[in-house]
Amino acid sequence: MNENKKIKFAVIGCGHIGKRHAEMISGNNEAELVALCDSNEKSVLGIEKYDVDFFHSIEELLAANIEIDVINICTPNGLHSEQASLVLDKGMHVVVEKPIGLSKAKCEDVIYKALRNNKQVFAVMQNRYSPPSVWIKDLIEKRVLGDIFMVQLNCYWNRDSRYYKKGGWKGTHDLDGGTLYTQFSHFIDIMYWLFGDVENIQGKFKDFTHKTSTDFEDSGFVSFDFIDGGMGSLNYSTAVANQNLESSITIIGEKGSVKIGGQYMNEVEVCNIDGYEMPELEEANPPNDYGPYKGSAANHHFIIENVIDTLKERTTATTNALEGLKVVDIIERIYDLRDENLLKKKEL
Repeated sequence: MNENKKIKFAVIGCGHIGKRHAEMISGNNEAELVALCDSNEKSVLGIEKYDVDFFHSIEELLAANIEIDVINICTPNGLHSEQASLVLDKGMHVVVEKPIGLSKAKCEDVIYKALRNNKQVFAVMQNRYSPPSVWIKDLIEKRVLGDIFMVQLNCYWNRDSRYYKKGGWKGTHDLDGGTLYTQFSHFIDIMYWLFGDVENIQGKFKDFTHKTSTDFEDSGFVSFDFIDGGMGSLNYSTAVANQNLESSITIIGEKGSVKIGGQYMNEVEVCNIDGYEMPELEEANPPNDYGPYKGSAANHHFIIENVIDTLKERTTATTNALEGLKVVDIIERIYDLRDENLLKKKEL
C-alpha cells in the first residue's frame, strides 16, 4: 500500500464503541472516515459532526460505490462473525470488536474468508496496550518469574438495570452471548496472551441478581490447568453492588509474585521478584466512560494505529484473528461446562 495514502475506514454500529472508533479514526492523520452505518436511529445521535456518507444497513453500505479499505464492526456480539464475512467477501479488511464470533466455528468461518480473500482481520483487544500489560508480557517472555505455578484472574463488576434495558440486545443469548463474552473477554485475552491455552476446566456458575434481565449467569468460579504448565482460576461477577470492584491478575511464580489490579487491571499492586527492580511505568489510560457504567481502558487509538501500520507493512496485527478465535474457544468451553451443569441440575 502507498505509504502516503490515507487508509479509508467505515464504521458499522454507532453505539458507544462505534462512536469511539469514529473519533479515533478522525483523529489519526493517516486515516480517513468515509462512512457510518447503523440500523438504529437512536444510536446515530451525536454523529452529526462527521461529514460522511451514512447508511442504514450493511448491505446498503457494501453496495455503495465508495472506496473503503477497512470496515470496523461495532455491532452487537452475535452479528460480528456474519458481518465480518460479508465485508471480507467484498475485498475489504475488517476490524472486529470483541468477540469475533459467539462460537469457535463462527470464528473459523471468518478466518477462512480472510485467507480466501487475502485480507486482514484485526481483533479488538485494547487492554494489551495498557502499560502494566506491556510490562508483564515482557516479564513473562523473559521468564523473570521462572516457572509459573498459579494464576488467579478476578473480574468483579457492576451491571444493573441501567445497563440491561428492556428491548436492548445486552443480556440476550443470541446477540450478547454471556458475561464472559461481553464484560470479561479482554481479561481472558490477557491471560491467554501471557500463559497460553487451558485444559481440565471445572466450574460453578450462579445467577444472583440478573434472573429477570439476562438469559445467562452473572457469576462463576472456574479452575483449569495451563497446557504449558501451572494452574489457574477465573472468578467473575457482574452482581457487584453500586460500582465496579476490580479486574486483577495475580501470578505466583518460581522466583516471585506479581499482582496487577485496580478496577480495570491498570495498576501494579505487587511486584516481589528476587533480584528484580520494578521499572516506572507510564500512567494507564482511564476506562471508557459510558455515563452510568464504565468499561475497559480507552486504548482504541492504539488499535487504529496498529491497523494503519500493519496495512502499510510497518508491523503486524497486535491481536490477530487466530488469537481472537482462541479467546472465544476458551469461553465456549467454559460455557459448555456451565450448560452441562445446568442440564444435570434439571435431570435431578
